[in-house]
Amino acid sequence: MPPRNKMNMAGMTQVQMLEEHFNHYDSISDGEAQMYRIRSLPRRIMDLKKKGYEFEHQWSRDLTGQRYVRYVLTHSPNRSA
Repeated sequence: MPPRNKMNMAGMTQVQMLEEHFNHYDSISDGEAQMYRIRSLPRRIMDLKKKGYEFEHQWSRDLTGQRYVRYVLTHSPNRSA
């Protein structure tokens, strides 16, 4: 059986894991989301938007030239960002 990350073992949903992430950090990329075993970050971001979160999308390129998007939290229903 593959190892589980600690947050997933606590029974948290992917949206709950992202909410916890955004309590500590202001942004996330797809590569960072995979540490939480989230493979469809755009879908989870949409779920958060439905809950009142707001994001800016910043496109960048990594060192190999591959494009990726970073989701930057601009408003949280739990705090002023």
